[in-house]
Amino acid sequence: MQPLRKADPSAIAGYRLLGRLGAGGMGVVYLARSAGGAPVALKLIRAEHAADPGFRERFRREALAAERITGRWVVRVLGSDPEAREPWLATEYVPGPSLAEAVGLHGALPEPTVRALGARLAAALVDMHAAGLVHRDVKPGNVLLALDGPRLIDFGIARSAGATALTATDAMIGTPGFLAPEQARAAGAGEVGPASDVFSLGCVLAYALTGERPFGTGGVAAVVYRTVHEAPDLTEVPDTILPLVEACLAKDPADRPTAAEVRAALGEAGNPAGDWLPPGLPALIAQRSSRVLDLPVPEPTMLVDTGPPQGPSRRRLLIGGSAAAVAGAGGLTAWLLTRPTGTGAATGGPPRPRTTYTIGVQTDLSGARKDAGRGQERGVRLAVETFNARADRPFDLAVQVRDDAGDPRRAAAAAEAFGKDRSVLAVLGPTTPEVALAAVGTYQRNALVYASVATGIDFDRIPQVAHKPSYFEMRPLHDMLQLGFSTMAIVRKHRKVAVVEDQAAGTYAWYAAKSAEDTFAGAQVTATRHRVAAGTEDFGPAVRAALATGAEGVLYAGLSPRRAGLCARELRAQGFKGLCGGVEYVLEPEFLKVAGPAAEGWFIGTSYVDPALTPAAKAFTAAYRKRWGLSGSAPVDRYAVEAYDVTLAGAEAMRLLVRDGLAVERGALTRRLRELTYQGVVKKYGFDKANTFKFLDQVFVHRIERGAPRFLGGFMKATQDDKAARQARETEKGT
Repeated sequence: MQPLRKADPSAIAGYRLLGRLGAGGMGVVYLARSAGGAPVALKLIRAEHAADPGFRERFRREALAAERITGRWVVRVLGSDPEAREPWLATEYVPGPSLAEAVGLHGALPEPTVRALGARLAAALVDMHAAGLVHRDVKPGNVLLALDGPRLIDFGIARSAGATALTATDAMIGTPGFLAPEQARAAGAGEVGPASDVFSLGCVLAYALTGERPFGTGGVAAVVYRTVHEAPDLTEVPDTILPLVEACLAKDPADRPTAAEVRAALGEAGNPAGDWLPPGLPALIAQRSSRVLDLPVPEPTMLVDTGPPQGPSRRRLLIGGSAAAVAGAGGLTAWLLTRPTGTGAATGGPPRPRTTYTIGVQTDLSGARKDAGRGQERGVRLAVETFNARADRPFDLAVQVRDDAGDPRRAAAAAEAFGKDRSVLAVLGPTTPEVALAAVGTYQRNALVYASVATGIDFDRIPQVAHKPSYFEMRPLHDMLQLGFSTMAIVRKHRKVAVVEDQAAGTYAWYAAKSAEDTFAGAQVTATRHRVAAGTEDFGPAVRAALATGAEGVLYAGLSPRRAGLCARELRAQGFKGLCGGVEYVLEPEFLKVAGPAAEGWFIGTSYVDPALTPAAKAFTAAYRKRWGLSGSAPVDRYAVEAYDVTLAGAEAMRLLVRDGLAVERGALTRRLRELTYQGVVKKYGFDKANTFKFLDQVFVHRIERGAPRFLGGFMKATQDDKAARQARETEKGT
C-alpha cells in the first residue's frame, strides 16, 4: 500500500481514506474505513472517464453485478454511487495477497491448497452463474487469499449471459493467458458463457499448481494463438488432478465441466477452511491485517472549486499543492533517460526515506581472472550510481562486494554469507565454471538470484537448478559461441571444416563440437571431429587427421587458453593457412603468448562486446571512463557493460514488482526476471519458457590482428563485413 497523495481527498461518501491500494489509467483503489471502523476497498473512477457514457454504463453494470452476488467466496459490495461525478464502489477489504502475489512470493502451491482454492472459486462461479452472470476475467490477480479461503473480485467486465457486449466490436475481453479460446477469438457475445469462466478457472488451477501459465508467456498475439490452437503445458500438474484441469481447458466449451461439477470434483467448498494455506502465507495475512488496524487516520484535506471546466479533463486541486501526473516509459532504460536528476523530492520538504535493496558482487578481484572481475564490479557500481541519481526512483540500490579470488572454496563461503544477508536480492560475478558450481547450490537454496555474464556452464552439471532455477546465465548458451567461427566458414563458402575436440574441456568440448556440426550440416558443409585426449598436450595427430580431410577451416573446441595456443602452433607448423577459430574462454593473454604469431587471424566467438567500438554504447563508454579515471583512448574492461546492463535489468524487475504492488523479495525477483525482456545498452536479455536465454544471435566476434584482439561486432555483421571486404579485394585484383 502507498500513502495518500496531496491530490487525494481524505474522505468519500463517509469513508475515511487511509492509503492507496493501487492506481491505473481509469482511477484509484483506496484503502478506507467505514463509519463503523471496518476496512474497505474503495474504487474511485476519474471524472474524465466517467464523462464517457459507455464507460459509466460499464461501471454501473459492475456495481449492479457485484450487488447481485452474495456467495461466501466473493467480496461483498458495501456501497456505490455510479451516478456521482466521480463514480465509486466500496467493497469488503481482504488484507491477504492476491494469488498472483502469493505464487510470486512462494512459488507453486501444494495440491491440497489448490484443491481448496479451486473448490471455493468454483463455488463462487456457481453463485455467479446462477445469478445469470459471467465473470469473464477469472485470473490470479483477481483472487485474494484470506485465512478462511479465497475471494473472487473485480466484476468490471462481468455481464449477463447472452447480453449484448458493451465493448467495441471484435474487442478481446479478458486477460491473455487466462481467457478462453472463444474470448480470444472475440467471435461475439453469444459464445462467451459460463464455460468461459470454467476454462479460466482451469488456467488458474494450473498456474497455482506449477507457478507457470499453461499457455506460456510472451507477446499477446503469441499467447492468444497458443490458447486457441495449441495444447496447454500441464507437464508439472500432479496426475491426481490432471484430468480435471485438462477437462476445464477443453477447446470446445461443450466439453468442459460446469462450475458445479468442478466444485464436486475438488471437494466440498463449504467445509471449514482450516489450515488450507501453506506455511508463510497465514503469517503474511496476519501481518497485513495488523498493519491495517494500526494505520493512522490522515489529517482531513479541503477540496476547492477551481472554476469552470477547461475541456473534458476537469481536475480538483487541493489547497497547498497539486498532483503531478507521471507517464510510464517502456522499460528502465527509457525511464532513466527521461527522468530529472537530483536526490530530493521536489516538494519543498525533506525527502521521504527509501527502501534500499542490495546487489551483491561475488567475483575474482585478486586471482587469475581479476581483470574480468574488475570489469563486473565497476559495471555494477556504475549502474547503481546511475539508478540512484534519479530523483523519482522508487527505491535505492546498494552494492556489497566479496572477492572470491577465483577460488571455489572462497566462492562457497561468499555465497553462504550473501545467502544469510536478507538485504541482498541478487548477486553477480562468477568468472569460471568452477566458482559458479561451488556457489550455485547455496544461492539456489536461498532463492537468491545468481547472475553470470562471464562464464557458462553445462546445465547437466547442475541438476539442482534444473527446475525454476535462481541461477541466470545472462548470455547465449556457451556451446553457441562457435557461431563466430562457423558462420564465417559458411559465408566464405567452405565445403569442409574440422573440429579439434579437446577432451580436457570435459562435456563442453562435446557440446561445442556437436553444436558446430549441426550448424554446418544445415548449410551442407561437411564437418569432421578429431579428439585430443585430456592427458596429452600433443595436438599433432589430431591436426594431421583434420588436415587430411581437406579441411578449409579448423575450430578449436575447448576451454584452455594454453591448449588453444598449442593447437594454433601445431596448425601453423603443419602449414595450415586457412580459417581458424575458437571461443571466448581461450581469448586470454596466455593464448596470445603461447600461440605467438600462430594466433594471427583467429576468429573468436564471444558473449561480450567492446563498448568502445560500439556506437550504441558511446554514452556508456564516456561515463565509464570518467567514473574510473581512464583516458579517452583506454579500453573498457571486459564484461563491464554486460554487468551494467544486468544490474539495471534487475532494478527494472524490482521496479515492476513495486508498480504491481508486490513485495520486492528474492523469490518474486527470480520469477519476474524469468519473465522480463530487457533492452540493455547494446543487447537484449530475456529467457524463454524453458529458462533458456532466448537471444542466441547475440554472439560477437573478435579477430586477432597484430597480436591483439580486435572487436568486429555481432557475428552476422562480422561475416557480412568480411564478405564485403573479400569481394572488394577480388574486384581490386580484377582491375
